[in-house]
Amino acid sequence: MTLSVLAVDDERPALEDLARLLRSSPAIAEVVCARSGAEALRRLAERQFDALFLDVRMPGLGGLELAGVLDRFANPPAVVFVTAYEDGAVGAFEVHAVDFLMKPVSRRRIEESITRVAELGGRGAPGAAASPERAPEHQVSEEIVAVERANGHTTRIVPRASILYVQARGDYVRIVSDEGRFIQRGTLADLERRWSAHGFHRVHRAYLVNLRRAVEMRPDLGGTAILALSDGSEIPVARRQVGELLHRLRM
Repeated sequence: MTLSVLAVDDERPALEDLARLLRSSPAIAEVVCARSGAEALRRLAERQFDALFLDVRMPGLGGLELAGVLDRFANPPAVVFVTAYEDGAVGAFEVHAVDFLMKPVSRRRIEESITRVAELGGRGAPGAAASPERAPEHQVSEEIVAVERANGHTTRIVPRASILYVQARGDYVRIVSDEGRFIQRGTLADLERRWSAHGFHRVHRAYLVNLRRAVEMRPDLGGTAILALSDGSEIPVARRQVGELLHRLRM
C-alpha cells in the first residue's frame, strides 16, 4: 500500500526538503509539488491525492483556508500541516488535520504522519482507493475554482457555475463570473480540456463559455454568430464553431 502525496509550500527550499523527505519513505509512491494554495487547489481539482502536506502561511490562499475548502470535495485527502509557526495548531485541528509538523521536519516525524494517514482508512487512505464509492477523478472537486484578483495578491474561491465566460489574455485568462472579474494563470486550451464536462465550450479562439448561462444565439455577418449570456454579455462565435455550438445547445 503506497500513497500519492501533494506537497505545498511557497518557499522553494522548504518545498524541496519536504518532497525529499516524503520520497525517501517506502510508503510514498508519488510526490507532486505546488508553490501556492491556488496551484494546489487546481491540482486537487484535476485528480485525487491520498494526502496533502501543507504549509500554513502562504500568500493569497493560505493553508488553513485551503484545508477548509476541502470539505466541499467528494473524497478529500488527509491533511498534514507543516509550518514554522506554532500559533496555527489550533486552526489546523479545527479543520480536522491528521498531524501538525514543526519546521525543520525530521524524518521520524514525517514517518509518523505517513503512518497516521495510512491508518486513517477513509480520507485519501489506501483502503479508500479500492472503494467502489470513491468518486471518479472528474468529480473530485464540487464545482469550485481558485481565481485571483487583478492585483494578483488575493485568491478567491468561486463556484464554477457562477462563471459566465473565460477570455484569453496572453499567459493568463480573464474569468468573468457573477462574483466579479478575476485572472488565472493558464491557457484556454487547458481549461477547455478540464471544464468541457462541466458545460463549458470553446466558441472562439479567445473565448470559453459556460453554455448553462447562454440565453440566445443569433447569426452575425460572414456566417459567424453572437452568443448572449444571462448577464447581458455578448460573446462572438467563430464561423467554424457555429454548427458544433448549435448541436451542443440542442442536446
